[in-house]
Amino acid sequence: MRWFKTPQAAVVWTVIRIWLGLQWIEAGWGKITGGFDAGGFLKGALANATGEHPAVQSWYAAFIENFAVPNVHIFNVLIPYGELLVGLGLILGLATIPAIVAGAFMNLNFMLAGTTSTNPILYTAAIILLFAGSGAYYFGVDRYTVPFIKGYFNKNNPKNDAHSL
Repeated sequence: MRWFKTPQAAVVWTVIRIWLGLQWIEAGWGKITGGFDAGGFLKGALANATGEHPAVQSWYAAFIENFAVPNVHIFNVLIPYGELLVGLGLILGLATIPAIVAGAFMNLNFMLAGTTSTNPILYTAAIILLFAGSGAYYFGVDRYTVPFIKGYFNKNNPKNDAHSL
């Protein structure tokens, strides 16, 4: 067994995972209860797409201008509830890998939109947890659900039946 998948290392991954989950819960809940509107953020990102050294690259500004701004009402729901669900998944260790990927994807998009803040730290923590693999959810609900789901799909897969050879 690799050292980063041992129960001892899993304690460290669990602390990082729960800390990361709390960051997402706090961000999502603050947006849900605070009347979040992504419109101002998106317009600010577009303003940072000009000049000699733009913080937002032109291709990403085109995405913001042509897709995100016209559909801001979708982002006003996706962002806060996505952050909340990512946080819950990480804290519980439920759908851990999808939650890590979704959180990292949001962090990446926030950084591409020109925001630094805590995004590089949260993104780095997510990447570290991805490398930890199953060690990231050793102390979580996925420790039980992942083997169950794998067993269910392998049981129903005729290629995995030893008697069919």
